[in-house]
Amino acid sequence: MRLKSPRVPALEADQWSPEAVELMKPFTKTGRVLNIFKTLTNHPELAKRWMVFANHILGKSTLAVRERELIILRIGFLCKAGYEWGQHVLIARQAGMTDAEIRSCKSGPSTPGLSELDRLLLQATDELHSDAHVSDTTWSGLSKLLNTKQMMDVVFTVGQYNLVSMALNSFGVQADAGLPGWDV
Repeated sequence: MRLKSPRVPALEADQWSPEAVELMKPFTKTGRVLNIFKTLTNHPELAKRWMVFANHILGKSTLAVRERELIILRIGFLCKAGYEWGQHVLIARQAGMTDAEIRSCKSGPSTPGLSELDRLLLQATDELHSDAHVSDTTWSGLSKLLNTKQMMDVVFTVGQYNLVSMALNSFGVQADAGLPGWDV
């Protein structure tokens, strides 16, 4: 984590407003509410609207889970968002990604042995992070492998997790127990 303590506290259930209680019902049913969501209980109106978009990217995207996680891990790494990195290392592993594939998200598109799709997804992420634009060369390469909806989901996935990384870093959201660090 960039900050050793939160700037915006991760509120416990007994501190939640009635709106936050309602918002957190799907999470409390699982018995585990992550610090990102506890932090968002400080602003349930924002969280409610953001979660609609976040749920599309995480659960309804046209990208395969592995492709999505490759992008999320890369943008999390580029943003130095330790919380994001750790959460998505766990998700990537559940999706069957190896630690070597996860590490490629740190070394980026120049990693030896990448498939063309992986290289282009990492390249697009780098370009969006550095220039807010996918170059013609990268776009052309991706468009041979992905359809229009998938191309749009690439851009919105990078944007969503860039936003999340900014929030996590700026709010000082602290790691949940058992979250992997950068040493994967």
